[in-house]
Amino acid sequence: MKNYFSSNIKFLRKRKGRTQDDVAFALGMKRPTLSGYENRVAEPGMDILMSFSDYYGIAVDTLLKVDLQALSESQLSQLERGADVYTRGSKLRVLASTVDRNNKENIELVPEKAKAGYQTGYADPEYISQLPVFNLPFLSPERKYRTFQISGDSMLPIPDGSWVTGEYVQDWRTIVTGQAYIVFTLEGGIVFKIAENLLEKEHKLRLYSLNPVYEPYDIHVQDIREVWKFVHYISSELPEPAIPENHLLSMVARLKKDVDRLSRQMNVEKKS
Repeated sequence: MKNYFSSNIKFLRKRKGRTQDDVAFALGMKRPTLSGYENRVAEPGMDILMSFSDYYGIAVDTLLKVDLQALSESQLSQLERGADVYTRGSKLRVLASTVDRNNKENIELVPEKAKAGYQTGYADPEYISQLPVFNLPFLSPERKYRTFQISGDSMLPIPDGSWVTGEYVQDWRTIVTGQAYIVFTLEGGIVFKIAENLLEKEHKLRLYSLNPVYEPYDIHVQDIREVWKFVHYISSELPEPAIPENHLLSMVARLKKDVDRLSRQMNVEKKS
């Protein structure tokens, strides 16, 4: 597969009217180093790729695998406004994964203690291969799943520490508003939320918690690295029961009677 990174960063720099000194200074590198990347003398590591991605506002996979010079001006303008072709994921986004001895996809487990490592190793096959794995016979062998341990109370009644399994979403345009997803960004890490799909018009997702104490917030498509559609969760704790309204009212009435009874008893004791 052809790598367009060198030609793309040179093209973007010239398109924006910037010199090598300008870009090198902004990215905290020496000009000869930048020149080496532009002329394929040096190969960038993941940290350098991410720096260029953040600087130009274009996803790493797009910088690597899409010939930007072959796009029309309209396509380039949309790209620069955030409508990255990376959104659709068609042959662009490659997921590091593992398989069992029968060449069937494993379900990798990302525990709480592994989340920090996931932020740097999510695209590294060696890192992913070190995660614990398991399989569930009732899930489709044709789809890719991963399980993440969630923390905090933002998705109550799903308890803190639950294991949430998601199905990998290749095409982000298929994200359904009102459904739950695990969303991974480099800045925010792994979050489990209800999504509102605003990608087409505003190039972002709006994320909501089940716990009403937490306010919704937006993440731009350029910040997203992975999306997993919620399938199920596993927990050793039972969620808090939802109390029916009529039962709740009867509880309040009983409490009021108890308070009145105690109040009358206290008044009798005072008089005596």
